[in-house]
Amino acid sequence: MTMLAKLLARKRNLLDRLQEGPGPHEREEIESLLAEIDEALSLLREAGPGKSEEEE
Repeated sequence: MTMLAKLLARKRNLLDRLQEGPGPHEREEIESLLAEIDEALSLLREAGPGKSEEEE
């Protein structure tokens, strides 16, 4: 599974947990994790497709 697929799967899982109506502390933790995932996804988009270090 690629890093992108792992991040998207984790994001989906966290969004599903938000739909379950967590308490305020858990909601805050989930939202923090979602922000980190969104940042990682943004960095992956900026990097774009490219060669891996092994191919260089």
